[in-house]
Amino acid sequence: MSMRRKLRKIIYGIMALAGTGAVLYMLWRGGAFLPGWITWENETLQDADQQYEIVLAHRKVQVWQNDHVIWTSPKRLKVQQAQVNDIDNDGQDELILLCWRIGKYGRSRPFWVEHNEQRWSQHIAVYECNGEKVKTKWMASDIGFEVCEIWAGERAEYVRKAVRKKEDKPAYAGVPEETAAMQESAGSIEEAGKTEDPETENKETERAVEQKEYRVRPNNRLLLTDRNGHITCWFWDSWGFTREATEVSFCAFGDNLIHEPIYQYGLHNDENFSFLYENVKDMIAKSDISVINQETPLTDDPARYGGYPQFGTPVQVGESISDAGFDVVTCATNHALDQGMTGVDFTKRFFNDTGVICLGIQGADEIEYRPYDIIVRNGIRTAMLNYTYGTNGIQIPAQNPNAVHLLEDEEQIRTDISMAKEESDIVAVFVHWGTEYAEEPDTLQKKWTQIFLECGVDVTVGTHPHVLQPCELLRDDSGHEMLVYYSIGNYISAQAEKSCVRGGMAEFTVALTAEGYRIREYGLRPLVITWQGKKCTVDPGSLPNITKD
Repeated sequence: MSMRRKLRKIIYGIMALAGTGAVLYMLWRGGAFLPGWITWENETLQDADQQYEIVLAHRKVQVWQNDHVIWTSPKRLKVQQAQVNDIDNDGQDELILLCWRIGKYGRSRPFWVEHNEQRWSQHIAVYECNGEKVKTKWMASDIGFEVCEIWAGERAEYVRKAVRKKEDKPAYAGVPEETAAMQESAGSIEEAGKTEDPETENKETERAVEQKEYRVRPNNRLLLTDRNGHITCWFWDSWGFTREATEVSFCAFGDNLIHEPIYQYGLHNDENFSFLYENVKDMIAKSDISVINQETPLTDDPARYGGYPQFGTPVQVGESISDAGFDVVTCATNHALDQGMTGVDFTKRFFNDTGVICLGIQGADEIEYRPYDIIVRNGIRTAMLNYTYGTNGIQIPAQNPNAVHLLEDEEQIRTDISMAKEESDIVAVFVHWGTEYAEEPDTLQKKWTQIFLECGVDVTVGTHPHVLQPCELLRDDSGHEMLVYYSIGNYISAQAEKSCVRGGMAEFTVALTAEGYRIREYGLRPLVITWQGKKCTVDPGSLPNITKD
C-alpha cells in the first residue's frame, strides 16, 4: 500500500506540475508576464473625417462605425498605444498601433531566418480603414529596442506640444546610442543619413540634396520614445518607414583675422589660401553645420588689400573658406565697415554666390531688414543671428541702415529673436562683443547673455576678445537651457600675444527630446596658431565633449 500511495503522490505531483505549467503557459500566452514598465493606454480616438471611432481598452482595439464594431484587433496582439494619423500622406488617416506579440516576425519572415523566436516582442502595426473594412497596411518585425511611447503627426507640432508640457517632466540625460532598426518582410525601418567618411562625401552636393529632400518629404512623422527618453523619428517612404535624424551637430570657429603677413604669404603661394583650413577640414565635414567668424571684409582689388587697422582681405581667402566646406560666415564685426559699403557689398555678394550663408551684414540692394537666416539640416530648422557691439567708430551709412547688425537696440533684438523662434526649432546667436584680451566676460557680455536667455535663445557663441573665455550651460526659471561660449578666441591671426595664439572650436549637438530640442552634448576643442617660417597654420588638439547632465 505504501508503494501505491507513493506512486499516487508522484502521479499527483506530476499532474500538479503539468497543470501549473499549463496555467503558467496560458498566462504567458495571454501576456500576463509582459514587462512591468509598460503603460497600457486606454483611450478613444477619432479620424480626421470623424467616420471612425477607435477605442483602446484592456490591451485591444475596436474600430466603430455608425455604432457598430467593424474590426477588433487580433487576439495575438496586445496593444500598448494607438495613434490615428495620415502617416503616408494619402489624404486618409491610418491606425497605428504600438503592440506586443509572440514571435519576432509575422506570418512571413526573411528567407534566411529558419525559426521565428517564441518570445514576446514589440512591434509597430499600420492599418487602413476603408468603408466597413480594416486591413493590414504594414507590420514591422521586432522593433529591437524598448519603446514606451509613440506619437504620429508633424514633428514641429510634437515640439510645440513638448514645450507646453516641459515643466511637468524632467529632462532626459545619459542617452545611449540607439542601434536597432525595424525590418519587415514587406518593408523596414532603416537609418538614413550622411556618411561619416569625409573623404568620400561631397558635402556641397549633399547639402543641396538634403534641402531638396526636406522640401518634398511628407510632413507627418512617427516618433518613438525609448525608456531613456531617446527619440527616433521616422517618415513613410512608400514601402515602409525610413529613419530621419533627430539631432544636428555644429562646429564654430573664432576670428578669421587676416593680417598682412598671412595674406602676403598666400598671395605669393599661387594665391592659394587652403593652408589656413587644411587641418580642420575633417572636423568641418563631420559637422552638420559649420561656422566661422569672418572678421574682415573681402575685396578683389589689390589696391584695397590691407591689415590692421583698416583691413581689406583678398577674395581668395573667401574662396578657400567655401572650398573648405563652411556653411556659414558671421560678418557683423568691428571691422565690417573697414572698406565702407563697397566692402560690405562685395563680401555679401561673394558669399551669396558661393552658397555660403553670410550673417550680420546686408548689401546696398538689400533694403528690407533681415536679422536672421534659417538653415535646415536633418529636418531641423536653425535660425541664426549675428550682431556686433560696434564698427570702430565708423558710421553706418544713413541710406543703408541695415548694413551691419548692431548689438544696440534691445527691443529690436528681442523682436528679432521672437520672430526667429516662430520659424525655427533652434535659435543660435553669434555675437561680436567683450573686451579685447580679457579672459573673463565683461558687464556688457553678462547683460546680453541674460537678455538672450530670457528670449529663449538656445546657443550663444561669442567672438572679438581674441582669447578664450569660459563656456557654460545656463537655465532659466522655466527650465529652458542656453549654452553660451563667451569667447572662442582667434581662429587665425598674426597677433603676437601668447594668449591670442590659442583659440577653440566650439562643438555642440542639439537633439530632439521629450521636452523639445535641447543641447545633448557640448565641448571646446583647442586650436593653436603655429608659424613655419612665413606660413601660418592652425593645429587642432583634442578635448572630450561635455555631455549634459
